[in-house]
Amino acid sequence: MSELQHPEARGFERVAELYERARPGYPEEVLSWFTDQLELRPGRIVLDLGAGTGKLTRALVETGARVLALEPGDNMRAQLERSVPGAEIVAGSAEAIPLPDGSVDAATAGQSFHWFRFDEAVPEIHRVLRPGGRLALVWNERDQDNPLQREVTELISPFVPPQRPRVLEAGWRETLERSGLFGPIELRQSRFVDELDADGLVARIATISFVASAAASARTELERKLRELAGARGGRVEFRYVTQAFVTSAV
Repeated sequence: MSELQHPEARGFERVAELYERARPGYPEEVLSWFTDQLELRPGRIVLDLGAGTGKLTRALVETGARVLALEPGDNMRAQLERSVPGAEIVAGSAEAIPLPDGSVDAATAGQSFHWFRFDEAVPEIHRVLRPGGRLALVWNERDQDNPLQREVTELISPFVPPQRPRVLEAGWRETLERSGLFGPIELRQSRFVDELDADGLVARIATISFVASAAASARTELERKLRELAGARGGRVEFRYVTQAFVTSAV
C-alpha cells in the first residue's frame, strides 16, 4: 500500500486547497538548519518527498537549489504546481522514485515520511542519493503540554483509527537505523505559536487526515465543538506546536 492508497492519506486529496490555506509552514530556525546541513545552494539538487502542497518545498526553492517535488496525489500535486511554480513537479511515490541512481544531493520529507512503506522507501531514497547525500525529515506536532491542544486531542480522539501510532513512534527511525544505509540521526527541536480565530481553528483541524476522511455529520459536530472552544477563549486561540526535525547521511 503506497502512502496515497492508505485510507487516511486519501483524505488529503479531498482537502488539498484547504491544506494549502490552513496548514502552517516550518520555523525559520529549522529551515536554516536544513539549508546548512544539506548544503542547499545554486548547483545542488534536492528531492522533496511527499511534497503535498509545498509547505516545505517553497523554502527549499528559496535556497537557489534545484528542487524536485515528488507527490503521488493528483489534487495535491495540482495545488503544488500552483503554490510553488519554482519547483519541478514529479508524479510518484517514495517507494518507487522515478529518478536515476545517485541523481540528487539531498532529500527531504515534511510531514510525510510516516506515510511511507519504510522497508521499501528507505533503500529507494538511498538509491537516488549521491554518496554522502543527506536526508532531512520534519514534523510540526501539536504541543500536548498546552491545555488547548489537550482539549483538541480529546475532541478528535473519536476520529483516530484504532492503534494508530504517534509519528515519532511509527517505526521509521528504527527502519533507518537497522538498514545500515544511513548514519547517526541528528535532532533539532523548535516551538512556535499560530494565533487562530474560530474559522482558522476549524480549517486547521479539518486538514488532519483522519478528520478529512470522516463522515460529514461527524465533521459538522466537530466543527461546532471547535467553535465553542474558540468562543470560550474570546474567539481566538493560541495554537502551539513543537517542531521535530531530523538529519542523517547516506553511507
